[in-house]
Amino acid sequence: MIRKHFAGFAASALALAVTAQAFAGTVTTDGADIVVKTKGGLEIATTDQNFSFKLGGRLQADYGTFDGFYTKNGDSADATYFRRAYLELGGTLYKDFKYQVNYDFSHNSGNSDDGYFDEASMSYVGFKPVTIRVGRFDADFGLEKATSSKWVTGIERNSAYELADWINSHENGMGIQVSSVVADMAYLSASVASKDINDKDGKGVKQFNGRAVFAPMHETGNVLHVGLDVAVRDLKDTAFDSRIRPRLGARGVSTSGGNDAGTNGNRATFGGGVGLDSGNLTSTDAYDTDTVFGGEFAFATGPLSLQAEYLNRKMKADSSAYQDVKATGFYGQVAYTLTGEARVYKLDGAKFDTIKPENKQYGAWEVFYRYDNISVDDKNVVRNSATRETGDAKANLNTIGVNWYANESVKVSANYVKVSTDRIKNANGDDSGDNFVARVQYVF
Repeated sequence: MIRKHFAGFAASALALAVTAQAFAGTVTTDGADIVVKTKGGLEIATTDQNFSFKLGGRLQADYGTFDGFYTKNGDSADATYFRRAYLELGGTLYKDFKYQVNYDFSHNSGNSDDGYFDEASMSYVGFKPVTIRVGRFDADFGLEKATSSKWVTGIERNSAYELADWINSHENGMGIQVSSVVADMAYLSASVASKDINDKDGKGVKQFNGRAVFAPMHETGNVLHVGLDVAVRDLKDTAFDSRIRPRLGARGVSTSGGNDAGTNGNRATFGGGVGLDSGNLTSTDAYDTDTVFGGEFAFATGPLSLQAEYLNRKMKADSSAYQDVKATGFYGQVAYTLTGEARVYKLDGAKFDTIKPENKQYGAWEVFYRYDNISVDDKNVVRNSATRETGDAKANLNTIGVNWYANESVKVSANYVKVSTDRIKNANGDDSGDNFVARVQYVF
């Protein structure tokens, strides 16, 4: 019954926010003045900035078609799904407290037990320039993850992140983060979280994340960004799914929010799982610590932007019966806005943001190319199988894409991805594949 009422409220609120965009203006009342903004969602705030309330959201509808390595039999499959369907509620309380709640109706965030929340957090900003955030949120790791899913250049983020998908995912746990802009040229953050997986005594797995970015140039269209990242978690005596299973840019091989490729989708296991033929995916004595280091680089001048990231992971074995699992990945990307606009950059969060179209009739057009490379070294794999040979399993991806920012609310994207693999293939023997995916996004 509660779920039914919540769904009804959410639908009504969503309708209100969308309808509100048809109006514009300012409303002033007696006593504390109130300003109502209706450009992009619904925002109500007091003029003294002590209180505010904003209702918005994002809807991302995707269609993908793929073949070869992306399917188990190599034949073409397709998928239609909502990648994200967020209702977002945020604002200010008593000037120094901020709150944000994002609920995902596509069920790609969270789960049925803990709720499908992408974020549910409270922040305190009274110790300027320090921000303290508490609750459920994605930990800070990497430039592309820091950039909102609304404004990332590629439809899916780089495949190096998939080598360690826990590093910047809340996994339905809770955490605390301290972040700050330093000397108007750097951004620092550190967080500790207790995740929703337990050791044998019932203690939640603890995770530490740290990120440091130096950005002496951080104006829109004039950016130089260099950063380092670290994430560590303790897995001793913990039962968890240790498989490394990248989707390689084709979310439709396995996703929620609609129809995917079903049993023919090939989300291959590159490593982990304590030997791929053992079936023992949740051994409690296989691994001890899990450590990931990362590096970030970005440069932007006018409509041109370059960015790259590197990731190195080591899942340390807990006894001599097992071997460490190591993984490395990187990507390099070049993007250019044909209509001349620059990507917005924000030092607070050390991230890129949207492209704001200057031409209201034709919008802004962006093209990009990205190269991804990943490698997984798992010496627990001691025998060849039909789909996985011993040695390092590798993949490289070439992605070309175009983004049309029709206006500040609507974005249309199309990506083509070519994947090639080594020492890993599908059940049909394919070690390459093609993926085309398109997205229509509406943000309010």
